[in-house]
Amino acid sequence: MQDIVPISQTGYERLREEVTRLEKEAVELGHRVAEARAMGDLRENGEYIYGRQNLGFVEGRLGEIKGKLNHSRAVDCTQVPCDRAGFGTAVTLLDLQSGQKVVYHLLGPYDSELTKEGISILSPVGKALLGMAVGDKVSVTVPRGQRHLELLEISRLPIK
Repeated sequence: MQDIVPISQTGYERLREEVTRLEKEAVELGHRVAEARAMGDLRENGEYIYGRQNLGFVEGRLGEIKGKLNHSRAVDCTQVPCDRAGFGTAVTLLDLQSGQKVVYHLLGPYDSELTKEGISILSPVGKALLGMAVGDKVSVTVPRGQRHLELLEISRLPIK
C-alpha cells in the first residue's frame, strides 16, 4: 500500500486538468476506433491499429494520474509554517564544501518539477532537510558522495 504524499494545490489542479483533457481524448479516440473497425478488415486497417495503440496509451496515462491523485493530499504552500523545513518551503543552504549557496523548493514527488529549484521530499537531500531549523547542519549521501549542508533560511513557496 502506498503512503499518502503531499502535493501542492497547483500540482493537484494541473493533474486534474490533465485527467479532464485525457478523458475527452479517450472518448474521441474510442469513436475513431469504432469508425475504423466499421471499415472492415482489422489486420490491415492502420487507422484501427494506430487508434487502439493511442487509446491504450491514453488509458494507461489516465490510470497513472488517477493513482497519483488517489495517493496524495493537496496542500496550500502559501500557508505552511516556516519554523522548520518541510513540504512547501523554500530552503536556502550553504554547501560547506564549496561555500556556495543553493536554494531548494521542497515539494512532493508529483510536483517537484513545478519550479526550477524543486526537489522531492522523498529524495535523499529532501528527506535529510525535513524538520531542520535555521542553523542546523546535515551530511547527506548522494550518488556523487557526501554533501555537507547548513540551513540558512526557510521561507514559503510562491506557488499555491
